[in-house]
Amino acid sequence: MDETHAFAADIFAAQPFTQLIGAELVAAGKGRAEIAVEMRDALRQQHGFAHGGLISYLADNAITFAGGLGLGTDALTSEFKINYVRPARGTRLIARATARGVGRRQAVCSCEIFSIDDRGERLCALAQGTVVAVAG
Repeated sequence: MDETHAFAADIFAAQPFTQLIGAELVAAGKGRAEIAVEMRDALRQQHGFAHGGLISYLADNAITFAGGLGLGTDALTSEFKINYVRPARGTRLIARATARGVGRRQAVCSCEIFSIDDRGERLCALAQGTVVAVAG
């Protein structure tokens, strides 16, 4: 594990909500992050799809990690927008975020969220957000 991934893993491990839902930091690097969660009944809504709040969490957290790693510091989301493309079915969800524009104090990031099943990956949401460096 490189230094950037180790930095991200420490922050990830310190997030109680992340631990509650069982999310996993799959990959992290300069300006990018991937976060996944295994689906279980407690994370579904009444129609059996992944709950929109879960998809939103994945987008928000992946965007914040990608932006913070792009900025080289701890960060917070200042805003984000999400578009749900289709209901998320499957056994696993994964969010892949990339910092698209990094300044001194903020980064603009995009994220794709996929549901995964035995047929492969299907895009279920797209998100974009702005991340700001935490003043230290």
